[in-house]
Amino acid sequence: MQTPNIETKILPPPPGIIGSLRAGFDVTAGHITAILLPVLLDLFLWLGPRLSVEKLVQPALDYMQTALPTNSGLQPADIATMMTMYRQAFKAFNLLALLRTFPVGVSSIISGRLPGLTPIGTPAIVQVDTYVNLVGLIFLLIVIGWICGGFYFRWVAALVSPETTPSISRTVLQTLFFSVLWVAVLWILGLPVVFTITLIFMFNSVVGEVVLVILAFISMWLIVPVFFSPHGIFVKSQNAFASVLGSFQLARFTLPTSSLFIVVIFLLGYASNFLWSIPTVDSWLTLVGILGHAFVTTALLAASFKYYQDMTAWLQTVLARLRNGMPANPVNPA
Repeated sequence: MQTPNIETKILPPPPGIIGSLRAGFDVTAGHITAILLPVLLDLFLWLGPRLSVEKLVQPALDYMQTALPTNSGLQPADIATMMTMYRQAFKAFNLLALLRTFPVGVSSIISGRLPGLTPIGTPAIVQVDTYVNLVGLIFLLIVIGWICGGFYFRWVAALVSPETTPSISRTVLQTLFFSVLWVAVLWILGLPVVFTITLIFMFNSVVGEVVLVILAFISMWLIVPVFFSPHGIFVKSQNAFASVLGSFQLARFTLPTSSLFIVVIFLLGYASNFLWSIPTVDSWLTLVGILGHAFVTTALLAASFKYYQDMTAWLQTVLARLRNGMPANPVNPA
């Protein structure tokens, strides 16, 4: 007589999506100071000075406007319209928005919005005068963004899993290693892929669209390991390489559930960002949007740490049971 119920009880049920989300919002509501870094970053980008590259790129745009009519065959009116769009884009671009880094970084709603008048008037605009300064500032701002992002992720992870939170020095070091690793991956793999797709579209657009569809399916599989790739640094005190490898293991065994969790996170974040972006930047109501965005994004980040912690612990139990030759329960996303 078989007793599957006895074996089944040995394995606890997998963590649920709703439970993780609820835990993330509860943790953030109980430790509201965790939203401080996103609020400070948005206030700085909103009311602080702007770092502009408008004057630096203006000569290049003027040259393009005079050279394109003779070299491209485009109509002067079309070129003028295109250059006007470029000038407006560079005029609106705030180089300080690079402080919002990915995938580890402090969340911000102002970094993705076009600057304008603020409730206290026109902000000060500082022009970058040389390309050497531009390169140096880009490097400096991105590194600062990574460091601040490491502090932010550690702060939130410590609320979820205080017993395994790494030290500040280790957090900063591993965050920098992790960020540089992903930049290298993007350059090594991303540029050849973009170049290849461009060549394919030049020869046959139909084949190019087929390739894009294939890449879309591949990206659906990669979304889980990419999303959870930094979590091991902050939840399990792993190094950058071990954290990335752990995220691939998580994706291998929990892909459907974890993919659904990430989709829910993105949908909640996108819907809330739409709400917080309703006030114009010259209204004090933007402050409400900044506070609301900081709370929701911090809660979602905490939920992702909670989900990662519980799911990796559950996965270790499953793997240990499989090694002992015992049946394992399927992953249930409920």
